[in-house]
Amino acid sequence: MFNTIFLLLLQTIVAPQAAEDLTVLGGGNSNAPRWIDWSDPGLMLVHHLNELTRACLASREDAIEKLDSAEAWEKRQADVRQTLDQILGPWPARSPLNPRVTGILHRDGYRVEKIIFESMPNFHVTGALFIPEGHTGRGPAILNVIGHSAQAFRRDIYQNVMLNLVHKGFVVFTIDPLGQGERLQYFDPQNGKSTVGSSTQEHSHAGVQCFLTGRSIARYFTWDGIRAIDYLLTRPEVDPKRIGVTGLSGGGTQSSYVGAIDQRVLAAAPTGFITSTSRLLGSIGPQDAEQHFYHGPLLGIDHADLLEVRAPNPTLQVTTTRDFFSIQGARETAAEVRQVFDILGHSDHFDQIEDDYEHGFTKKNNEATYAFFQKFLDLPGSAQETEYPYLTEQELAVTETGQVSTSLQSETVFSINRQEAEPLLNKLADDRQALSQHLPRALRAAKQLSGYRSPKPTAAPVFRGQYQRDGYRVEKWGLPGEGKTIIPMLVFAPDTSSEQGTTWPAVIYAHGQGKANDAAVGGMIETIVRSGYIVVAPDLLGYGETTYQFKQGHAPVQPFFNAMMSGRSVAGINAGDAVRVLRFLQERNDVKPDEIGVVACGDVAPALLHAAAFEQQIQWLVLVDSLLDYQSIVMQPLYDVNANSLVAGALSAYDLPDLLASIAPRRVALLHPRTALGTAATREQITTSLGFVEQYAKDQLRVETQEFDLGQLIQWCVQP
Repeated sequence: MFNTIFLLLLQTIVAPQAAEDLTVLGGGNSNAPRWIDWSDPGLMLVHHLNELTRACLASREDAIEKLDSAEAWEKRQADVRQTLDQILGPWPARSPLNPRVTGILHRDGYRVEKIIFESMPNFHVTGALFIPEGHTGRGPAILNVIGHSAQAFRRDIYQNVMLNLVHKGFVVFTIDPLGQGERLQYFDPQNGKSTVGSSTQEHSHAGVQCFLTGRSIARYFTWDGIRAIDYLLTRPEVDPKRIGVTGLSGGGTQSSYVGAIDQRVLAAAPTGFITSTSRLLGSIGPQDAEQHFYHGPLLGIDHADLLEVRAPNPTLQVTTTRDFFSIQGARETAAEVRQVFDILGHSDHFDQIEDDYEHGFTKKNNEATYAFFQKFLDLPGSAQETEYPYLTEQELAVTETGQVSTSLQSETVFSINRQEAEPLLNKLADDRQALSQHLPRALRAAKQLSGYRSPKPTAAPVFRGQYQRDGYRVEKWGLPGEGKTIIPMLVFAPDTSSEQGTTWPAVIYAHGQGKANDAAVGGMIETIVRSGYIVVAPDLLGYGETTYQFKQGHAPVQPFFNAMMSGRSVAGINAGDAVRVLRFLQERNDVKPDEIGVVACGDVAPALLHAAAFEQQIQWLVLVDSLLDYQSIVMQPLYDVNANSLVAGALSAYDLPDLLASIAPRRVALLHPRTALGTAATREQITTSLGFVEQYAKDQLRVETQEFDLGQLIQWCVQP
C-alpha cells in the first residue's frame, strides 16, 4: 500500500521526459509558440524570391518614370520589342503552313471550317474558322485564343463569344492551345489522357524542359498565334488591315503576347490576365510556365509592357474585380498604360473595362469587347450579346482520333526542344575534350546562371536551446541566410567538444526531406557523430521547416519560376546558404575549420554540388540519391524532379557532371545516383553521364550503386 502511494506521489512531482522538438522556428510536437519574426517559415522562400523580383521591377519603374515624351516612349517601345524577341526567340522560320480543311459545318447564320495547319514543320495546330453567312469581299477577322480548359474552344463559354462575333459579321479563327483540346503534349493513347495531368501541368512540365535550355515555352504559344494570323491572311474573306485578337485567362495571356509581338494586330482585347507581376507575386504567385518569360523582370518586362508596346494601336484591357488575377494590379497597370497612349496622342485608343465578377466572362465585358472591335475594325452594329445554340464537342472535332499525336504523329514541344537542345549538348561534349579550358568557363557560367552570390558577413546566429543525448548534445540554431531569411539548423556535437581545446572535423548533412530525417537516436547522423565528427543539419530554403506548401493539383514549380524571373535559382541561393553554414562551422571553437565536408541527400544534393564546386574550403562531398544530370530531363518526355534543384539556362553552358569534374582533386562519392525519373541509375546510364568525369577525376570520384555504408564513404573521402 505504501509503495503504491509513493509511486503515485512520485509521478505527480517528477515531470515525464518530453519528446524532443527538433524544429527551430517554433511549433513542433512541443506545441511551443513560433517566434514572431519567423512566424511563417513555409513562405520564407517565397517572400525572399518576391523581393528579388520586385527589385528588378523597381529598376523598370525608375526607368518608366523618366519617360515624358513621345520620342522617349517610342525608343522604349523599340527596346521592349527587341527584348521580347530576345526572351521569346529565336523565332522559327516561317515554314509552309500546309493547311487543310477536315470538315465543314453549316449552321444558321454561319459556317465552320475545321482547320489543321503547321506552325512549325510537323507541329500541328487544330482550329475552327467561323465565317458569317453571305460574307463577301474582305472583312475584319478576329483570332480568338483560349484559356485553360480541357475542351479548349469547344467549351460553351468560349463558343458564346465566337458565335456572337460571327453573327455580328466578323470572321473568327480559334485554335487549340498547347496541352489542350486535340493538342495534348504528353498524350497516353492507352487511357486517352495526359500522362502528366491537367493543361497547367502539361504547360509547366514542358516549360521546365524549355527553361533548362534558356528558352521560354511562351514562344510556342505566341508563334502559334502569329502563324494563325498568317493563315487568316491567306483567306479571301479577310482584310489584312483589320485583324483583332482576344481571349480569356490563358487566352488573355496569349492575346497579350500576340498583340505585343505581331504588329499586324490592329486591335487587341486581352481578358482576365493582365495585372502586374508584383501584385501577382503578392497574391496567387507565379502560375504555369507560359505565363513567365525567361528572365523577364530581370530584363525590365512587366505586364504593362505587353500593352504599352502596342501604343497607339487600339487596346482594351478587360478585367473583373474579384478575379484571382489582382484587380489592384490591373488598375495600376491600366493607369500606366493610359499615360503612354496620352503621350502618343491617342487617348481614345486605350481603355480598361471591368465588371464585378470572378475570373471569367461577363455580359457587360463581352459587350464592351464586341463594341471595341466594331469600332476599331470598322464593322458597326449592335453590341448586344445574344444566346445561340452551341455546337457539340463531337461536331467540333478536327482530327480523326481526337489528338494530333495519334492522327498525325505530330511533333511536340518536348520533341522540338530536344532537337534544339542537341547543339547545346554537342557543344558541351566538344568542350569537355579540353577540360582544363572548359571547367573554369563552366564554373563561371554556373555562378552566373544559378544566380549564386558569395555570402557576406551577416547577423549573429540565434541559439534556440539544446537536448542532451547519450554522449552528445543536439543544439538548435537559427542562422541568418540570404536577405531576411533564416536557416534552421541542428548541430550534433560530442560532449567533449565543450572542453577547452577539443576540436573535431565537421560534416554538413543536408537532406531533401529536412534536417530531422536522419536525426533520431540511432540514426545516421548519430553514427557519424560517434565516429568523431560534429554534424550540422540545415534546412535550406524550400526544404524541411521552410518547405512551401503547394495548392493541390498545382505542380511544385512556383519557386523555380519566381527565382528565374530575377536571374536567380533556388539551387543557387541554397548553394550560397550552404557556404554560410560552412562559415558558421569554421567560426566555432570546437571545429577544425579546414576539415569540413558535405553529405547531401535527395533533392537538395544538386545545390550542395554547386556549393562544393564554388567553395574550395569544402574538403569533400558525398551525394546520396542525387540527380545525375540536367541533360536527361530534356532528352526524355517524362521526368520526376523537384524543380528547386534545377537551374534555368544551365544546359547552355554546363551540367552537373561538369561541376563534379571541377571539384577534383578533392574527393567526391556518389551513392545510389538517380535518373530524371527518380529511379536508380544503371551502370550504363552512369557511364553515359559521368564517363568523362570518371576518366578525369580517376581516384577522386567513387560511385556506388549497391547498398553501401555511408560512414565508409565518408572515411574514403577524408583519406589522404
